[in-house]
Amino acid sequence: MKTRYRCPNCNKKGVFTRYIDLNTNEHLNDAVGCCSRIIKCGYHYKPKQYFQDNNISFDKTIASNYIKPQSEPKPKMSCINVEVMRKSKTSTNTNYFIDYLASLWDYDTAYYLTDKYNIGTSKLWKGSTVFWQVDKNNNVRSGKIMLYNASNGKRIKEPYNHINWAHKALKLENFNLEQCYFGEHLINQDKSKPIAIVESEKTAIISSVYLPEFIWLACGSANNLNEAKTKVLKGRNVVLFPDLKCYNLWNDKIPLLTSLATFRTSTLLRDKATETEKEQGLDLADYLIKIKP
Repeated sequence: MKTRYRCPNCNKKGVFTRYIDLNTNEHLNDAVGCCSRIIKCGYHYKPKQYFQDNNISFDKTIASNYIKPQSEPKPKMSCINVEVMRKSKTSTNTNYFIDYLASLWDYDTAYYLTDKYNIGTSKLWKGSTVFWQVDKNNNVRSGKIMLYNASNGKRIKEPYNHINWAHKALKLENFNLEQCYFGEHLINQDKSKPIAIVESEKTAIISSVYLPEFIWLACGSANNLNEAKTKVLKGRNVVLFPDLKCYNLWNDKIPLLTSLATFRTSTLLRDKATETEKEQGLDLADYLIKIKP
């Protein structure tokens, strides 16, 4: 059975999961389900609400028969040859993101960060960057390819969103991606240091210069702060630095993660930001780059 559909609210394809009836194995209704675009859409029409809206008798026993379909068990995790990553890190091709880092500091600092965080250069688009995801055992899970503006460090989203995966660009067949935190390979370098988690790779890299007392990781998207990724942080002290639009979303996840590590959510941005900045959804890096470290 197909598990992802067009969202009836935001109209995006492949982001909507419908509830199914366990007794009939059929969808309850085409509009009853949840959109995975939590921040930009947030649509979630639950069976209980559907029953109420349609004057259908509701009780918990009946409701428990309606679940979101579960994916089939995943095959073994795939990895990319470490030599592919190394070659991308030593490429002499233009990399606009590295140029942007150099504009904040200098090329020595930019290349230091490139090596530390496994930042590579891709041929997919001129000047594009690969943020390699390397786990604590030095397995290269894959790399996220993105294109940045060298002048302001913003992602290029026009005429389309320039984002892809290394395994797709390399045309690796039957590749089973299991993401890890960007920067996860750094967590065992100093186990006394607390862990800081942000959403974007760019923010983790920049924050590591301004606030080196933390080991900075990125989860890659608002939805990617989850239990599966967090198992590697067991026993550590973790501070979450959510983007301004994600404070409640991330803070609400802490009860699900506390069995693994000690979590708290930084209120720094939330308490200091103006209403305009909150609406813009600024992140920590947007503030840090205004100061000279």
